Amino acid sequence: MYAGESETPQRDPVTVPGLRRMKSKRQAIVALTAYDAGFAAALDAAGVDLVLVGDSLGMVVQGHGSTLPVSVDDISYHTACVARGLRSALLVSDLPFQADASPQLALAASTRFLQAGAAMVKLEGAGFKLDTIHHLSEREIPVCAHLGLTPQSVLRLGGYRVQGKEEAAAEKLLEDARAVQEAGASLLVLECVPATLAARITGALDIPTIGIGAGIDCDGQILVLHDLLGLGQGRRPRFVKDFLAEGGSVHGAVEAYATAVRERRFPGPEHIY
Repeated sequence: MYAGESETPQRDPVTVPGLRRMKSKRQAIVALTAYDAGFAAALDAAGVDLVLVGDSLGMVVQGHGSTLPVSVDDISYHTACVARGLRSALLVSDLPFQADASPQLALAASTRFLQAGAAMVKLEGAGFKLDTIHHLSEREIPVCAHLGLTPQSVLRLGGYRVQGKEEAAAEKLLEDARAVQEAGASLLVLECVPATLAARITGALDIPTIGIGAGIDCDGQILVLHDLLGLGQGRRPRFVKDFLAEGGSVHGAVEAYATAVRERRFPGPEHIY
């Protein structure tokens, strides 16, 4: 066996239809971000189901104060790196700021990401983005939608704030969730929304939901890898837990996270809104 060759038995590849089957069986989906081949391989070996090349790389890799400076070239490069480290996990790539400003732009960027190794692209918001979701899904590009706190909207929102706390806002989020599913989205990330609202949305949809600061009742959970390893800068968001302290190593931390998600022990009451 060559150095670096994994002894972990190879799993069957996770697929887009497979995620929906996991929802129907109440099998929690374990998701994390990654930005290079080495960490991607560690996540894959630990049994992570879904790996996201997030535009969060602008903050945790490039050192920017937001995700806005991230480019299509950046995501394409990191997608190719991560794809080389994966054997089984499903790879999702973020459409960065303004890459989905029109269906045509989104199609061009998404094509690059799938050619680099992604199996799905993620975009933020509903509204005019519904046309883009439909445009991509009709052209055989699986789409993950993202509602709640959408970091690319940080300037309009005035910061990173919990969304859907008021009744009208909650109803609008539920309406948007149904709309992105109708437009063709295969998956939905819910970020920083009250747990009770996330549970309502999850129960109302046929597609799986992935929560981050959205409670235990989502069909799966995702964290930024650097946050899971206690490497986040500044004030730690409420929904973050440092699993490295518990796991003792990168592999141990990811395994501890995966187990906690699958056993529905994470997020706990202290991590939700």
